[in-house]
Amino acid sequence: MSDSSISEPSLKSTTQKIGWFTASCVLVSNIIGGGIFTTTGLMARDVGDPMLILLLWFAGALFALGGAMVYGELGAAFPQAGGDYVYLREAYGPLVAFLSGWTSFTIGFGAAVAASAISFSSYALRVVPFEDEQGWVAKGLSLALLWIATLMHCRGLGAGGRMQLVLTTTKVVAIGGLILGGLVTVVGNGDALFSRPAVQQPTLGASAIALVIVTYCYLGWNVAGYIAGDIVNPRQTLPKIMIGGTAFVAVIYLLLNVVYLSALSITELASEPILPVAEKAATALWGPQSGRLVAAILCLSIAGAVSAMTWAGPRVYWAMARDGMISPWLAQLHPRTAVPAHAIVFQSLWASLLILSGTFEQLLVYSSLVLSLFMALTLSTIFRLRRTGSVTSYQYRTPLYPFLPAALVIGAFTLVIYSLVQRPTESLYGAVTVLSGIPLYYFWRRGDDRLKR
Repeated sequence: MSDSSISEPSLKSTTQKIGWFTASCVLVSNIIGGGIFTTTGLMARDVGDPMLILLLWFAGALFALGGAMVYGELGAAFPQAGGDYVYLREAYGPLVAFLSGWTSFTIGFGAAVAASAISFSSYALRVVPFEDEQGWVAKGLSLALLWIATLMHCRGLGAGGRMQLVLTTTKVVAIGGLILGGLVTVVGNGDALFSRPAVQQPTLGASAIALVIVTYCYLGWNVAGYIAGDIVNPRQTLPKIMIGGTAFVAVIYLLLNVVYLSALSITELASEPILPVAEKAATALWGPQSGRLVAAILCLSIAGAVSAMTWAGPRVYWAMARDGMISPWLAQLHPRTAVPAHAIVFQSLWASLLILSGTFEQLLVYSSLVLSLFMALTLSTIFRLRRTGSVTSYQYRTPLYPFLPAALVIGAFTLVIYSLVQRPTESLYGAVTVLSGIPLYYFWRRGDDRLKR
């Protein structure tokens, strides 16, 4: 639908590519941030049933795996940098695609990077306690992490890929050690988890909101599509990366929750402070000094997520600029490294502003709602693209079509509608953020005839 054949070189034409393992590291790091280490406490408070909590995490895993299967077909059909933006552009046209990219910039990547960087600094100051009454040390650490990642990814796929490999493998090994140590410690109480009663009767509303939170923690399984232009043989490897990486993360999430729920009762998980679940579990298992170890693991986890988002997000703006939707300055590749350095710096400048101002907190309140809406729209593109013949038969095919994608779309839209009813204020903020991109779209459209087709 859009013509991107302008004079700038394409990411697909560069000789340097990454393999499936590095791409999987980007996916794993993008999913595993800080959510899995904190949100079970909120679920314990609101749901109050250990087995239901595990069931909700399992349901979230099934949803994410199903979504990865659908996205695998979309990625194989359109192995270009940009991910969701590309799929929506081909199915629903440039306006919907632009709004998706605008949401990625403001919320999906920009605000998420800022929030993750600030979380990193808060955990780093637990590892090495330091008096920081004014908060400038924390902001300095946040900015340092962000711009180190920016510099490394601007240096090229080699440097950025190596950093991502080190961060991801180190954090996976550390999380694996936490899981193994926790399971070994609680093995003597093998029936403790299954014998612990619920402390309250969970309501449907509380369970639905908990599932929204779980779904948000699994978001990121589509990130390989954003960097498709950087991957060797993406038509064959993207489905395997998305499905395999998501399944790997699901196992980690479920095992971590088994450790949490075995180490602490629901009452203990729901007691203040609620958020540092992993630290509370480690303290219960190995004593108070283990809290620093968990904080260090969290620093690694969050640093890997910041790196992954710094890599993936700018590919969306690069693709938008190639289509003439935004400034052509963002479509320029670095002459030596052939990466979209301008787009990388652009995202990091926005994230830096949010770190310094703190306004990212307001964005994150409703980020899950907005991102779920665009995820549902993207999942629905599979029906239109199959009808138009854009997805050819020799590529990877989504299993159980059309029932699996239909169930995922219905489920995603149901969560969105439920959130609209339960949280109208956040919904209004989300609508304003998305709709504010419309005048920008028409501003750029005036000067580019390709968008008028």
